[in-house]
Amino acid sequence: MNSSTNYVGQSRRAAWCGAWLLLASAVLALCGASVGSTGFDSVLRMHGDPVAWQIVWDIRLPRTLGAWLAGALLGLSGAVAQGLFRNPLADPYLLGSASGAALGGAVAMALFGVSPAAAQWLARIGITGMAFLGAAGAVVLTLLLAKGVQHTLRLLLAGVIVGVVLGALRDLVELASPDILQAMQAFTLGSTAFVGWMACVLMAVAFGLCSVVAWMLARALDGLTLGEATAASLGLPLMPMRAGLVAAMALATGTAVAQTGLIAFVGLAAPHLVRSIVRVTHERHIVLSSLMGAVLLLAADILARWLLAPQELPVGVLTAALGGTYLLWLMHRRTSQGGAL
Repeated sequence: MNSSTNYVGQSRRAAWCGAWLLLASAVLALCGASVGSTGFDSVLRMHGDPVAWQIVWDIRLPRTLGAWLAGALLGLSGAVAQGLFRNPLADPYLLGSASGAALGGAVAMALFGVSPAAAQWLARIGITGMAFLGAAGAVVLTLLLAKGVQHTLRLLLAGVIVGVVLGALRDLVELASPDILQAMQAFTLGSTAFVGWMACVLMAVAFGLCSVVAWMLARALDGLTLGEATAASLGLPLMPMRAGLVAAMALATGTAVAQTGLIAFVGLAAPHLVRSIVRVTHERHIVLSSLMGAVLLLAADILARWLLAPQELPVGVLTAALGGTYLLWLMHRRTSQGGAL
């Protein structure tokens, strides 16, 4: 009786958590459409003023939706990574995707001689496309080095090695082309300033695919929490399930990084926050982590635009500062209570 009552209570709590996160997303989306040099006045005048319409529709709304989608992708990827590696400190960049994306972006900028703010569509596709290919290539290289997905520890170590090597290659590219240093700094600090409607469409498609795959394979993550031997004894085909989860994590991370650059701590902090609110199976945990990541990044992006207006902070700097502070506080609290993260 107690276990069934607890399950119903947790399910109800998870539903309320999801509802509140959706409500927060709607409120923040309205704030995101209102934050800028002309403030909420552009929203009020957008139907009769073509300039106000362009400001809201072509700049603020795609940036707001892009921040929400990128955060959702990172939150989903973080939940999968922490379940797959059975480590609450795992983040979406563990398989080397961040270093690969940065290397791909650096190579594209060196080849095209442009920054992420370039208006030429060919250059923009080149930079984001190369960043995505770099992230995907890094994950493939990690899988080859780890000889598949059978051994979690080997996969983790391979990801660290690939990240270090690709980071060194990126430094060499920057040394050979010093004119891209400022553009690469914007990429590595993370920004949603260059997100347009096409980027939103790409992230929405990737989020839909990754959500379906991760949700269908969530049973493997539930089984892995009991140990690999127990999960295998339950009849779960761990190898193909792991491969599918790694593919979903790589696609989600690569798509987000290609469009917004390297944004720290969202994928790490979002699953932590969800677990601090409610304990559910990975089917619901992945959904709630996606919503939490979306809310976190959208809120951080609004703060980054508002704090020093009309100038703005790189959103990656703000998420790193806030996320690092939260995790330090969490570590201190758990340590003082004699528990673990």
